[in-house]
Amino acid sequence: MSEHEERPTRHRATLTDISSRAWEHPADRGALVALRQLKGFDYVLRKLSGMINERAFRLQFLGSAIRVDERQFPTMHRLYTEAGTTLDVRQLPELYVTNSPIWNAVTIGMDKPFIVVNSALLKGLDEEELRFILGHELGHAQSGHALYQSLLFWLMRLTGAVNWLPMGALGIRAIIAALHEWSRKAELSGDRAGLLAVQDPAVALRVQMKLASGGQLGELDTTAFLAQGTEYESAGDLRDSVLKLLLLEAQSHPLAVIRAHELRRWVDDGEYMQIVSGTYPKREDDANASMSQEAKNAAKSYSDAFARSQDPLAKLIRDMGDGLGGVRDWVSSRFPPR
Repeated sequence: MSEHEERPTRHRATLTDISSRAWEHPADRGALVALRQLKGFDYVLRKLSGMINERAFRLQFLGSAIRVDERQFPTMHRLYTEAGTTLDVRQLPELYVTNSPIWNAVTIGMDKPFIVVNSALLKGLDEEELRFILGHELGHAQSGHALYQSLLFWLMRLTGAVNWLPMGALGIRAIIAALHEWSRKAELSGDRAGLLAVQDPAVALRVQMKLASGGQLGELDTTAFLAQGTEYESAGDLRDSVLKLLLLEAQSHPLAVIRAHELRRWVDDGEYMQIVSGTYPKREDDANASMSQEAKNAAKSYSDAFARSQDPLAKLIRDMGDGLGGVRDWVSSRFPPR
């Protein structure tokens, strides 16, 4: 069977009334719950869309790309509607295919998001892999990521305008760095939504391998690819740790091997199967989501990631903490409080 031939239809659980909180990474979800509870904040951001000229973006794709429907890219349209049904998306965003050799897809827009898929993905992915990509972008749309991604884009443009103001530029750059960190976690959320749409972890892994290689799946080995992620996280010395931090600073997406590792960890932790089995937060409860609890979940996510990290810098900090704890215990035993 070739990559582009239709695969046999398989059963997928329909996740009725699923909340986007089900697939959002804890660090992403904590930020989104807080922002959703800031009354009027989304309205202000949407007003900024005039500064980004969102209407021009939409017109650009309407005039130069292909809008997907029953008559244009009908197979892709079927996969899109099926992914929307699985994730219980009530109103599908407009979907476009644009001519580009770059393997990418994006959800754009503050007020009325739409999805754009580059033609390279259509050529390089089979139907199930494309279903994962479409689910990933629908996850972005349902979570409202496009709204905040547009803010990041706007701030990056603004940075150039205020570079002559040292303090102003530093402040905006700090905000941009924080938004980039959030954006990387939002991509992990999108990957989880993509997996829920396709409901096949092997497909999700294949997509990451193809994104990293440009589609040469026949030349790749799954075990070796996952081993790269382990090596990336643990190899090297403190210099490599600092270099990795610098490399990630301006990255809006996590690296491919890390995305694969994070998705596999989510499956292994059991949360994915719980959701597919029907245990997940519902939209009707979104308004009652606890901001403080989500903040705790986000903090725990970072704490757990630090605790299991094999990065040399993280291990050094943990060892220093253990050493300080040992010194504290020694002092306490020699000089007990009176």
